[in-house]
Amino acid sequence: MTRLFVVRHAETAWTVERRFSGQRDVPLGPGGQLQAEAIAHALAGQRLAAIYSSPLEHARTTAEIVAKPHRLPVQVDAALREMGFGRWEGLTRDQVAASEPQAWAVWRETPHLLGAHEGETLPAVAARVAAFVDGVRDRHGDETVVLVTHAIVVRLIVLAALGLGPDRLWSVDASPAGISEVELGREWTTVHRMNTLAHLEPAS
Repeated sequence: MTRLFVVRHAETAWTVERRFSGQRDVPLGPGGQLQAEAIAHALAGQRLAAIYSSPLEHARTTAEIVAKPHRLPVQVDAALREMGFGRWEGLTRDQVAASEPQAWAVWRETPHLLGAHEGETLPAVAARVAAFVDGVRDRHGDETVVLVTHAIVVRLIVLAALGLGPDRLWSVDASPAGISEVELGREWTTVHRMNTLAHLEPAS
């Protein structure tokens, strides 16, 4: 079996402001740097075969910090980039809800039915992510791998492991710096952790 630690990138100014970053490069903020170091500490004891990252700056920087204790190169793969949100990128949730209330309602209620609006559809993202995960499983049979990616991609990986489709997007959460753990077999999958944030809590 292949063990995946699926990590959402650490905090940026845009995650705090609840802006759609989509496929734009946004740097980590000071809090994000600390979160990335906490992720690295949480995973330092794992025997990792590979660390894969989205090419976007906030994910790549997080991955590079996580990789340091393992002295592994970060393997960048475009399949892990966030869903492209087209004209919504750079806008806050409230701005989108006010300017495009019908599309916003579709996104919140039936996200798999939202049109591309100059970006991507959720089923298209799910297909590219599934193909990537299948490839990782094929390459890393009995190994442990870290994937550093984005909120929608994390949700899709966890949902697929639970046997659920993109229509259930909001059934799982993906917080900045959250860690999920998925075990992939040929005939089954097990989700061991979902969106764990304990590593961000101050030591008592």
